[in-house]
Amino acid sequence: MGAQNGKDLLVKVDLSGDGQFETMAGLRATRVSFNAEQVDVTTLESQGGWRELLAGAGVKSANISGSGVFKDAQTDERARQIFFDGETPDFQVIIPDFGTVEGAFQVSSIEYSGSHNGEATYEVSMASAGELSFIAVPEL
Repeated sequence: MGAQNGKDLLVKVDLSGDGQFETMAGLRATRVSFNAEQVDVTTLESQGGWRELLAGAGVKSANISGSGVFKDAQTDERARQIFFDGETPDFQVIIPDFGTVEGAFQVSSIEYSGSHNGEATYEVSMASAGELSFIAVPEL
C-alpha cells in the first residue's frame, strides 16, 4: 500500500437506522485505533521463562476520533443526539486502499471551541459498542 491522501479516511454515521450512511461533515482530521487486551497465562513451566499469551482471549475494541468545523446541520445534530441520548448507532470507517470497518459505536465525548476571530470547531471521540465487521478492499 502506497501513500494515501488523509482526506480519504472517512467516518460515516447511519443517520436514521436504515443502513444509509452519511459522511460526518466538516471533519479535518480523523483517527481510528484498534486494541486487543492480552491475557497472560505464563507459569513457572513456560518455555525458557518467556511470557505466554492465551490466543483468542481478551477484549477487542476500537476507537474513532476526529476534529473539524461545522458544515452540515444534519450530521452535527445527529452527533449531538447520539451523545445526549446515549445511543450506539452503526458507523462506517473507510480506510483508503485497506477496507471498511462497520459496527456500533458510542459517542464518548464531544468538545466545542472557537475564538473570536476564527471558526467554531469540534472534536468527537467514539468507542466501539459491539462486534465490528471488516470488508477488505479487493486487490487488483
